[in-house]
Amino acid sequence: MLLKKSGGLFSFLFGILLLLIGGVFLLDLIFGSVSIPFKKVFAILSGSDVKNSWNYIVLNFRLPKAITAICVGAGLSVSGLMMQTLFRNPLAGPYVLGISSGASLGVALIVMASAIMPVAFGAIASFLGNWALVVSAVVGASLVFMLVALASIRISDSVSLLIIGIMFGSITGAVVNILQYFSDPEQIQSFIVWTFGSLAGVSWTEMRVMAPIVFCGLFIAFFLIKPLDALLLGENYARGVGISVNRTRIAVIISTALIAGTLTAFTGPIAFVGVAVPHIARAIFRTASHRILMPAVVLIGAAIMLSCDIISQVPGNQNTLPINSVTALFGGPVVIWVIMRSRNVKASFAG
Repeated sequence: MLLKKSGGLFSFLFGILLLLIGGVFLLDLIFGSVSIPFKKVFAILSGSDVKNSWNYIVLNFRLPKAITAICVGAGLSVSGLMMQTLFRNPLAGPYVLGISSGASLGVALIVMASAIMPVAFGAIASFLGNWALVVSAVVGASLVFMLVALASIRISDSVSLLIIGIMFGSITGAVVNILQYFSDPEQIQSFIVWTFGSLAGVSWTEMRVMAPIVFCGLFIAFFLIKPLDALLLGENYARGVGISVNRTRIAVIISTALIAGTLTAFTGPIAFVGVAVPHIARAIFRTASHRILMPAVVLIGAAIMLSCDIISQVPGNQNTLPINSVTALFGGPVVIWVIMRSRNVKASFAG
């Protein structure tokens, strides 16, 4: 009877989340520097003939931006959930292994290293064109991922692997700081603008590359539900029930690298979401089961990123706020509330 009641409650909550996502998705298409009526947005999506300028704004700007927000929210939330389970650390997030720092280093080399090696990096940037930042971020994230993956093969302790990931992040951050020291103000400004994060820079062409990779990472993550549930009770318990901890760890790292590395490359580093959303899901659903939490964080993360994108547009204004600032301002108080409500961080983590 209790299981039936829980199942009914979970279905109700998932239904509410789906309705919420549908609502904020439509609002994200309506609001912006140019406000477009709901009826016109619906007509555009249904293929009806509408004012050309509105049609272009919705189909070529707002629609890919909204889909990008869903990918970012869902992907980073799932990555954060896996990292928190793998390291049994409630403050772990998708960037804890230094993958985001590797992407930042790749972008920094393209944007700022021209002051040190103008011929080499200038030629690379010119050759790559509009894809320069994306490719450099992917290369940087991939290099850090390979180092972390090699370390995970030789190291059996998850805490040690976490420390190594943090050190990789610190090392790449130090290199970025050195590049900033020798760079011109204009180059530094360009790099800082990239670190603000942006959902608006992903076109349909780039979406064809970004979305399949992110979905591939999510596909792997959903196959790890049972091993992650076993890891909640400790690595010894997981081994006792036949779970390969090393294989699970490598699979989690691969999934996180695909998701976080790709999203960082296309949108820049997006703060808060990966750390906070798993806690929000645990507080709402009151469970630690990944069978429930995995789809829950996908929906909650997507809804929150769509909401943050709406806020960043400052409806009715020409200005656009940095998405990183909005996510931090929106999510910081939520995380504090979740932790205070659960009395302590461990209680919030355990759900």
